[in-house]
Amino acid sequence: MAKTKELSKDVRDKIVDLHKAGMGYKTIAKQLDEKVTTVGAIICKWKKHKRTVNLPRPGAPCKISPRGVAMIMRTVRNQPRTTQDDFVNDFKAAGTIVTKKTIGNTQRREGLKSCSARKVPLLKKAHIHARLKFANEHLNDSEDNWMKVLWSDETKMELFGINSTRRVWRRRNAAYDPKNTISTVKHGGGNIMLWGCFSAKGTGQLHRIKGTMDGAMYRQILGENLLPSARALKMGGGWVFQHDNDPKHTAKATKEWLKKKHIKVLEWPSQSPDLNPIENLWRELKVRVPKRQPRNLNDLEKICKEEWDKIPPEMCANLVANYKKRLTSVIANKGFATKY
Repeated sequence: MAKTKELSKDVRDKIVDLHKAGMGYKTIAKQLDEKVTTVGAIICKWKKHKRTVNLPRPGAPCKISPRGVAMIMRTVRNQPRTTQDDFVNDFKAAGTIVTKKTIGNTQRREGLKSCSARKVPLLKKAHIHARLKFANEHLNDSEDNWMKVLWSDETKMELFGINSTRRVWRRRNAAYDPKNTISTVKHGGGNIMLWGCFSAKGTGQLHRIKGTMDGAMYRQILGENLLPSARALKMGGGWVFQHDNDPKHTAKATKEWLKKKHIKVLEWPSQSPDLNPIENLWRELKVRVPKRQPRNLNDLEKICKEEWDKIPPEMCANLVANYKKRLTSVIANKGFATKY
């Protein structure tokens, strides 16, 4: 993996002299016990620059050869979690001493960047198969079909949760100036659970879940919010309800309630938040709410509902219009999690 040692000036000059005498590359290589490619490179350099010696270079030559670079890229491709310390040890075992800085410079030069691994749901083979099946079955569905879907989900909103990610401009020694700090409380100051829904026409009702939700509470939430949302959004006849495979959602009593209300349910693959566009609206809500600086949980609930209603219908319509891209991404990633 280390770079080969350069030929001395005497050997280079001898190669050129033998070439001038009319010898071929193979004959010169055999006589001097060098590679034919090496002899060819020396002669080509002489023909082009009329010299055999290298000019001074800016800085030390890289200690990692092209072969070593290829090894790094191959390892990163197969094992992205390989550390720079691991690479240093591998090169040391092969007889080349390099530092972590050298490894890092090589990785950056090859377009690699150290990033935090994204957290995604654990996907088993059954989940991957179900996701691929869903994507393939619905890939050619028209946009009109997705406009008939009423998407739903639950999320947690912390009172001070997202404030901790804010950045400030400050001088070196002003880290603890009150203007440059963010006040926090233990456990995020508390949180609330929300149920919400939306369609291509806009956001539906947002409901605060108080206490631990069980099947009975879930059915009550649907009764108070799902049908009124469908009417307010003018879903018309033939609309489809989407919710995930949480046990409360798939309970026998819940299925019977939905059937009694003549609500058609979209068959859904488990562990697939990236296929539910409402996740994008939750993120939008979690960006909007902290700007209002809620003071307590009741204030947080009030602001959440106000900001939810302010989300423009155009954003909802765009999420639905581009739904095919999510399905394409799932197929392209062979059923594994996607950027969505």
